[in-house]
Amino acid sequence: MPNLNHLPPRVKLVDVGPRDGLQNEKTPVPASVKIELVHKLQAAGLREVEVTSFVSPKWVPQMADNAEVMAGITRQPGVRYSVLTPNMQGFEAALASKPDEIVVFAAASEAFSRKNINCSIAESIARFAPVVAAARAAGIYVRGAMSCTVGCPYEGEIAPERVGYLAGLMKGIGVQHVGVADTIGVGTPIKVQRAIEATLQHYDLADVSGHFHDTYGQALANTLAALELGVWQFDTSVAGLGGCPYAKGATGNVATEDVVYLLHGLGIATGIDLDKLVDAGAYISDFLQRKSGSRVATAILNKRVSA
Repeated sequence: MPNLNHLPPRVKLVDVGPRDGLQNEKTPVPASVKIELVHKLQAAGLREVEVTSFVSPKWVPQMADNAEVMAGITRQPGVRYSVLTPNMQGFEAALASKPDEIVVFAAASEAFSRKNINCSIAESIARFAPVVAAARAAGIYVRGAMSCTVGCPYEGEIAPERVGYLAGLMKGIGVQHVGVADTIGVGTPIKVQRAIEATLQHYDLADVSGHFHDTYGQALANTLAALELGVWQFDTSVAGLGGCPYAKGATGNVATEDVVYLLHGLGIATGIDLDKLVDAGAYISDFLQRKSGSRVATAILNKRVSA
C-alpha cells in the first residue's frame, strides 16, 4: 500500500496550459482567447499560471503575441504569472511585461539537449547563467524545468545520476526552484521517485516540483509517488493540453482537472474550484474544437448534460 500518512496537507499547482499547452497548436490561438483562458484559470482558484514564452516567433509562432497577452491580463493579487525565457534576448523582451517569475529549461539527456536546443547540457546551462543572474538582480524569481528526467526519446532510460548532475548545475547558476519533468511520459512511480531523490540532493523539498506527461497513463500514479516523498508543487495543464514537439507520440501534460480530483480525494487542499476549472477546460477545448484530454472533465461534463 502507498504510504498516505505523510502526504502534504496542501498542494500548489502551476497551470502551464496557456504556454506549454498551446505552444504547439498548429491553428493560431488569438491573444484574446489566451487572455480569457488565464482569467478563467485564476477565477477557478489557480494562483500560479505559466502564461507565455518569449521565444523567436520563427521557432514558436504561436507565442508571437507574448507581450500582448501579458499586457491584456487583469492581474489578481496573490496570483503569480510566469513566462519562459530561453535566452538573454527573450529575457530582455519579457522584462517590459513584468513577469513574477521566469522559467529556464535544460534536459537531463545530452541527445535531447542537442536535438532540442542544439547544444550540450553544460552549454545550455552556460547560456542560461546570464539570464538567471539578470532575473535575480531584477528581483524576478527563477524556476528551472528539467526535462527528460526519467526517459528520453533518443537515449532511452535516464539514470538518476544524470538528473542529480543537472540539478547541481541549475543550483550552481542560481536557479531557485526546479521541476522534475517526465517530458515523454514514460516514467513509473519508482523511476520518478529516484529522479526526485537525486534532485533533493541539491534542492530543498520546498523548491522541487513534479511535471508529468500521461503518454503511458502513469501521470496520476507518478503524482502520488511524488506526494509520498512530500512534494507539494506540480505543473499541470488544463484539459491536458500540450505535448512535446521533439518527442514523437508524447501526449499532453497531465490534466489539471484530473490532479485536482485526485488531490481532493486524498483530502489535500488546493484552493481550486473543480467546477470552475472544468469550465476553463471546456472553454479552450471548444475553441480548439476537440474533446478535453481530462477524464474528470469529461465525466463531469457528461453528468451535467444528463442532469
